Order: sequence, then structure tokens, then C-alpha cells
Amino acid sequence: MAEARGSLVTADPDPTAPCPSPPNVSELDQPSAAPSLVDRLRGPYRATNRFLGRHALSRATLALPRTLRFVGSTLARGRGTDTLPVPTLSLGLAAHVAMDEAVLAMAMTPNRFPHRADYTRVGQELATARTRFSRRGYLNDPARYHLEPPALTENQIRRRRGWALGIAYEQLIWESGYTRHRGEPGGDRWEAYTPNHKAVATLVRHEDREPRPWLVGVHGFCMGYPFMDFQGLHVAKLHRQLGLNVAMPVLPLHGPRKVTPVSGEPLLSFDLMNAVHGLSQAVWDIRRLIGWIRTQGATSIGLYGISLGGYVVSLLAGIEEGVDVVVAGVPVVDFPALFHAHSPRHIQARAVEHHILGGVAEDVYRVVSPLRFPALVPHDRRFIFAGHADRLATPAQAQQLWEHWDRPSISWYPGNHVGYLWSRQVADYLVDSLRSAGLTAPPPPAGD
Repeated sequence: MAEARGSLVTADPDPTAPCPSPPNVSELDQPSAAPSLVDRLRGPYRATNRFLGRHALSRATLALPRTLRFVGSTLARGRGTDTLPVPTLSLGLAAHVAMDEAVLAMAMTPNRFPHRADYTRVGQELATARTRFSRRGYLNDPARYHLEPPALTENQIRRRRGWALGIAYEQLIWESGYTRHRGEPGGDRWEAYTPNHKAVATLVRHEDREPRPWLVGVHGFCMGYPFMDFQGLHVAKLHRQLGLNVAMPVLPLHGPRKVTPVSGEPLLSFDLMNAVHGLSQAVWDIRRLIGWIRTQGATSIGLYGISLGGYVVSLLAGIEEGVDVVVAGVPVVDFPALFHAHSPRHIQARAVEHHILGGVAEDVYRVVSPLRFPALVPHDRRFIFAGHADRLATPAQAQQLWEHWDRPSISWYPGNHVGYLWSRQVADYLVDSLRSAGLTAPPPPAGD
């Protein structure tokens, strides 16, 4: 994932490693020993592993043994527990698992692993951040880390219109104005992402401009474009069936704010401070947007996010007052734990050795962790949905949020990370949850 050296979950061969000395002439003149039978038998195996290690599409074949391992562990667990039920195995569920595992395998090519020098730099950034955060009291009171953003006014906004998937939309563009804390590690790198200085939000609202509920929908990783977000956030259903106005902010470094070919790539990179800055800026931008929405005749405001967006809305639910309902779909809530779970073992070991994981990152991430902020949304208006077979966010992430939120309503669907898109169970749960929380308005006139 990262702008140069990707993520913990997914770098080139180490350039700092010593190069072998060239053989001398006498060595070249010596006849080489004939390979043993064992070497001959192991040769094709090693060659296959090298090939799979360097070719992303070929690595997708690793999904098969990982899927079989999931099936075996599910059978061994039996019925599971009330807090984390075990799914009913089927060919369809296995296909969902294989899809996620293939994505993970293709993302973890060695040319995206961090270099050894990256471990030292990232470890130093995190150590410095932890010291500063501790001195300033942020670790004990994370809310102090988040500054109150200024109001967003009409004269600060530029507008443009468009169509995507047959839906008319309006885009708002304004200067983010996000201010990082002085001297914060990685801050200069973050400021250098110039396209990210512009905040963007896509609006789908009813033509009558009558007062009605608004839903702030936050997209997932690699998204941030209307044609993706409309589908990924069920915008047409929520707009038409519940009569909502829907606002979709673009997360930092995503969509038109991206700085690499892949939307959002540096945000979840081995430069772990990037996520701290990015999540903090996301909270800043969306709070400004919510303040503006309140001036547009909003009768109530809800938050809905999927995946990375689920993380953001869960965090906002503990920071922004006056939110009426929150829905976290296939949420991530603990990035250090997720990075550790998805990283190859040698990266895990080096990250711990350089004091990145195993305490330091976990401490630094407190300031942007949804699990460190008590939810301000009423208990009966907190909702979660998650997939039994999610191998990307993993069910344990949703369970952590569920426990932190005092076990509110949760819906477990039999599918993988993106399986919610075609799950009737999830679609009904989303609509019913928002309706039960009062986030609904009369349906729009025909043709709206």
C-alpha cells in the first residue's frame, strides 16, 4: 500500500543487504558438484515459490490452501459462541472466503514489502509521537488531540454537477484547512500531499429542498468516486426509499484527492503516521461538512460507513455531538492488530524488533481509535453489520466494536468483505435500522 514501500500487509529485495562477492577466476574454473537427488526434487518447488512470490496474479492461487484452512478451523470450532457465531459452511461461503484470500495474496507481493531502512524510520516516528502524545496528555484523553474545526460557510464552497449510475449529484469543494499539531512526526510528509488540501463531498438530495433527514455516507478504502460510492453505500435505495438527502465526503488521499495511481494508497501504508494524520483529517473534514448540513434544514443526521468508512463513522460517533444514528458496516477499528494479522511472519518479527508493533503503534493510535471514545449516539441507535467470512476486516474487528458499544444491534451475514453488496439481509437491515431510528422522510414525488 504505501507510496513507495507498501504496507505491513503487503518491498523490493532489501538494498541494504550486503551483496555477495564476485567469484574469482579459480572458482569459476572449478567444476561444480552435481546436484543431489533431493536438490533435483526440490528445485521445481523452489522455482514455483519464487514465481508465486513475485507475480501478483499467480499469488492468487494461494487462496486455495488458505480457504481450506478456514473451512477446517470453522469445522473445528463447532457452533461457536453467542458473541461470535460460526457460519454455516457452504460452497458459496467458501467462494467468498477464496475471493478475499485471493485479494490478500495478490496484495502481498514482495516488491511491496518495506526495506530495512523503513523500519528504522517508522520506528523513530512512532517513538517520537508516543513521547509527545504522552507529554501533552493525548494518550489518557484522546479527545484533546482533535481540534474544533471552524464552520464551513457558503462562500468557501465551489460547486459542480454530474451524473453517475443514473443519479444526479452535486459536488462541494473547499479548502480542508486541516491543521496538524506542530512538530508532529510525519507531518511534513503529509503536508506535501498537495491534492489532499482540497476537501470534496458528493451530495444527492431532493429537488424540493424541504427540511428532511440527512445521511453522511463514508466510503471504504480505494473508493472515493461517485460511481463507486453510490453502489458501495446503497445510495439510490436510501435516497429514494427513505427519502434521505445523502452526503458522501471523500476521505483524505482518496478519489480526486489521491496522490498515487491507487486511491487512498499512502493512507494505509507502512508509514503508520499517515493513518493517524489521515483519520484525524477525515474527522476534521466531516465535522465541517456536518456543520454545513445543519444549515441546510436537516431535521436529523445519521452516519453510515463501510470498511475504512466504518472506522471513521465509529470514531466520529465518539467525537461529534448531535448525531442521531450510526451504522458501521464491515468495520475496521484496530489498524495495528489488522496489520499484524495480515503481515507475513518475517515482517511481523521485524516490526516488533524495531518497536513498531507490540506497544508503540498501539499507544500512538489511541488518539484515532474508535475503541478509546465512548459513543455519544444513543445505544438503541447504534448498528453494525459484518460478514462471517470476512478475511480482510475480519469478524474480530466488528466484535471489538460491538463490545465497546455495549452490544447494540448487530447483523452477521454469510459472506466476505464485499458480500454485503449483494446481501438482501444487509440491505433490509440497513433500511430497517435507519427507519427505526427515525431517519426517514416521505418518499419523493415520482420522477425525483
